[in-house]
Amino acid sequence: MTAAGKPRRLDARSLRDLVLDAGSWRSWDTPVPPREIDDGYARELAAATAKTQQDEAIVTGEAMLRGRRVAVVAGEFGFLAGSIGTATAERLMSAVERATEEGLPLLAAPVSGGTRMQEGTVAFLQMIGITAAIARHKEAGLPYLVYLRGPTFGGVLASWGSLGHVTIAEPGAAIGFLGPRVYEALYGEPFPAGVQTAEHLAERGLIDGVVPPEEIAEVADRALRVLAARATWHRGAPVEGPVEGDGTDADDPEDGRTAWDVVTASRRTDRPGARQLLRTAATDVVPLNGTGAGEVDPGLLLALARFGGAPCVVLGQDRTGQSLSAPLGPGALREARRGMRLAAELRLPLLTLIDTPGAALSVAAEEGGMAGEIARCLQDLVMLEAPTLAVLLGQGTGGGALALVPADRVLAAANGWLGPLPPEGASAIVHRTVDRADEMAAAQGVRATDLWRAGIVDRVVPERPDAADEPIEFCQRMGRVLAEELTGLLGRDNAERMRSRGRRWRHLGR
Repeated sequence: MTAAGKPRRLDARSLRDLVLDAGSWRSWDTPVPPREIDDGYARELAAATAKTQQDEAIVTGEAMLRGRRVAVVAGEFGFLAGSIGTATAERLMSAVERATEEGLPLLAAPVSGGTRMQEGTVAFLQMIGITAAIARHKEAGLPYLVYLRGPTFGGVLASWGSLGHVTIAEPGAAIGFLGPRVYEALYGEPFPAGVQTAEHLAERGLIDGVVPPEEIAEVADRALRVLAARATWHRGAPVEGPVEGDGTDADDPEDGRTAWDVVTASRRTDRPGARQLLRTAATDVVPLNGTGAGEVDPGLLLALARFGGAPCVVLGQDRTGQSLSAPLGPGALREARRGMRLAAELRLPLLTLIDTPGAALSVAAEEGGMAGEIARCLQDLVMLEAPTLAVLLGQGTGGGALALVPADRVLAAANGWLGPLPPEGASAIVHRTVDRADEMAAAQGVRATDLWRAGIVDRVVPERPDAADEPIEFCQRMGRVLAEELTGLLGRDNAERMRSRGRRWRHLGR
């Protein structure tokens, strides 16, 4: 800690030595060519070099992180406030391009006041080239992880600082687009306190979390075990076939439960949901947070995870985060679409866990574009080139459930169901009373057994007799099934899988 009680800012070398495997660093930096600049700027550069023992505000290279080879780009605030000029940008872009050529995950640790004012507009426009280099790296299906340090402002945040597949930040870091000194100079008053902090950005769904430097290696290692597993999943231990009693495609799931029995069971407050499934059956779980665009909805859980050796992006409708007062809103579906983009960019399977009493029906939901977000989720899912697996984990009510259904494979828990409305709502429409909800549930064929017979669900995972009565065993059973299903999807030919998905939803019910 400093004398003022603030965390000491780690320079690029100290951060590198803290996070990366000891003795593994190899610099990619080459000397900066001579610059044609005025004497004042030359003196500033010389002073910055003497102060930091570096020749620019960016350090690049490669190292091992928990035994995995990674590329690294890190800012140095001590060098002219970490500002980006043309030479800085060239070093950064060259490193990103090399990481892409060599197929390496890229770890970025920005810290900067923005672009270099001494170089004017030409420095400002370097953000375009930097962004293009990052985009090409991501287009190659390579992971890009970002650790925002304090302070990170201006064009740096508005380019390579905001493009991570996973973005975390240093506790207490000042992060924003508009520098507070500039704001005060322009408007004659201080920028509101607490807005441009890492913690506030996490609350608003703009970053995935706040992590102290000592924990970066653990978070990055877990993320890369998922993000980089697309190319190596098949090298792990083979996934065994289904354990007897786990259920297969061919098993008739009829067990005498009525549709209303299923609906009632799915509503038990002690029923295990997406969070318990991840805690019990998944490994290498990395929770993500929000849309990245200022929205976060507690009704949706977004994470990276592995089941068995198979990696996936998880979109889980969180039963603990939904209620009559806080139903699943349009922001949750925008967060889901972020997960779909992640799956597409990283070529990872997408797993959707459906468990919702229904999407929000309110003025706020209408004004927030609920119907449009459902439509865009459907569009993104049916066109997503990554493998997709949907699971009816519990309640599957209305458009909120529909938005996450169209997948290559659809599974259901024995007490999972899917319907256009709650049965009470359907009863009110047809019979003008909610008292015939049980009849409507049966007539509409909402239960997992009926969905399997209609070809909507491919496989039903048993409950004995109710997941709420055997939560650990049920989650372990579901985890085994998910490992098998994800592995099967990863092994399929992409073109054949996409054709099959198209036929499935084109000819459903006919």
